[in-house]
Amino acid sequence: MRDFNALRVAEVERLCSDAVAVTFEVPADLAESYAFRPGQSLTVRRPGDERDERRSYSICAPAGDRPRIGVREVPGGLVSSWLVHELRVGDAVEVAPPSGTFTPDLEAGGRHVMIAAGSGITPVLSIASSLLRNPKAQVAVLYGNRRADTVMFAEELADLKDQHPSRLELVHLLSREAREVDLLSGRLDGEKLRTLLPMLLDVAAVEHWWLCGPYGMVMDATEVLAEAGVAPERIHRELFWVDEAPPEPVRENEILTEGSEVTVLLDGRSTTVTVGAGDTVLDGAQRSRPDLPFACKGGVCGTCRARVVEGEVTMRRNFALEPAEVAAGFVLTCQTIPASPRVTVTFDD
Repeated sequence: MRDFNALRVAEVERLCSDAVAVTFEVPADLAESYAFRPGQSLTVRRPGDERDERRSYSICAPAGDRPRIGVREVPGGLVSSWLVHELRVGDAVEVAPPSGTFTPDLEAGGRHVMIAAGSGITPVLSIASSLLRNPKAQVAVLYGNRRADTVMFAEELADLKDQHPSRLELVHLLSREAREVDLLSGRLDGEKLRTLLPMLLDVAAVEHWWLCGPYGMVMDATEVLAEAGVAPERIHRELFWVDEAPPEPVRENEILTEGSEVTVLLDGRSTTVTVGAGDTVLDGAQRSRPDLPFACKGGVCGTCRARVVEGEVTMRRNFALEPAEVAAGFVLTCQTIPASPRVTVTFDD
């Protein structure tokens, strides 16, 4: 089930001046549809918004709890500003079922290290709190912010540390506020991580790395881990914004001059449309299938994920899918351009 449903707001908690946590009440008949895995996200839209502005926000609750998202206001953001400043308990919000693959195996235990900055802590909190329910799991969280008063979920992280003192290591870094230890001042960039990681932990002993935050931090962390010999399949990444990252160029010989016949399968229904030359699968197919899932249209959230079952395509940028997903034929339809006369994608996998 991919349709939006009107969910009532059960709680709005102020985290800091520009951020809130919003908990939704899910009716019993929708409970199965809104059961989430830690690290997944919810796509929300404002009721009655004719422009259909929608945004994806990561769930910050542990597995099994009511769905709860963390929202930080983006300056000028149509949806985030409404959620942070106007939303009240009892209001109805249109919410799509959870999606995303930035999720751990909760049964496996093992050593997990999470590197987050700013609002990137939102899915990390969900993953960490869920993992720590397994006594075989050990977690370290490195969390970067500008100042102490901008830290989201500060109390919850401290409580989690108190509950699991021997299995959770929590390290806060501040970039615009001095710390007693110089090493904990500054940004979580490549230089800082090259110094900090070997001092805090045995890099080779970590089974999984979870990176979430702005493009620069995630790319720096990926590079540092690669230098340390960490296998790509152990590195899991999620980005919240990529304004500084240009899309990959599409070469002229990768664009069909006459467009393509694209068939999309969603919820068991098949629709074939003509997608113009250079248009993405999502933009072209939405004209006939407005129910296709999407949120950011920037290659970040993964909401528009689908699998190519016929034809050839070119994906311009990808900040949401893991290498194994791409190898299995999955694409982000908001970034995917047909490269053969006929293409079929399914959203039902």
